[in-house]
Amino acid sequence: MSSNSSPVRREPSFADPDLYPDVAEARSLAAALTSVASELGLSLGEVLTNDSDPYRSAGVESLAPDRKPSWIILGSVERWFTFSGWWQGVELITGSTVDLGEMARALDAWRSGAKIREIHEAATFVKVSELAEAHELGPAEAVAVKWRRLLERLRQDVDRLELARSVLALAETAFDEPKLRQLYPFTSHWSLHFTTCTGFPFSWDVPFVDPLSDGRHVVSGPSRGTVVGEADTPEDAVAMVVAGLPENCGPAVAGTADDPR
Repeated sequence: MSSNSSPVRREPSFADPDLYPDVAEARSLAAALTSVASELGLSLGEVLTNDSDPYRSAGVESLAPDRKPSWIILGSVERWFTFSGWWQGVELITGSTVDLGEMARALDAWRSGAKIREIHEAATFVKVSELAEAHELGPAEAVAVKWRRLLERLRQDVDRLELARSVLALAETAFDEPKLRQLYPFTSHWSLHFTTCTGFPFSWDVPFVDPLSDGRHVVSGPSRGTVVGEADTPEDAVAMVVAGLPENCGPAVAGTADDPR
């Protein structure tokens, strides 16, 4: 092959007729989904297609504000229809089923703007987490549940993971600080972060803390490459974070860092 040859174009692959005879017969997932929805008397609107994989993926737009289209993909080894539903940077629902009709019921509920618990009632394969329900209630509830779950997870890990002890001490100290307790916390590679929004992508306007193996801590940020300083205690590290908070920093808000403020 010559060096200036064009790359081989890969054609989209059809759904496996042994696993998905309904999709294969309809010639695309969108067509199969539209057909089964019609049979069930459901309204999915115009089902979206993915030009790069029209035979194995499809999406349904929601009429509810800020809900993203929910996309379905097919399992390649076993028959599974898998989907998720995102809203304001949060994955509210997810799930897999072998029944395309059940998937259509879930998508109909997502499209109509039903509460996530109602979507689960319409299609019981749909998974709904406590944190997702908290997000649906508002950012303050999401922050409160996120803090509780973070602290619970770290307390479960302290007996088997050395770094969990350091991060737990940091998190408990930060939780006692009202200015940080109102922000949305998360960990990444054992770094403790605080974001001013509750959806992903998260904000990078608050310093974060890395625990060190000798018990000290490095405070960095807001940008990833900026080191604020080192601290000997969790209290000193938290004080550095508070000192680096953006001006007029208030409670975390719903949405993502990409949303206009």
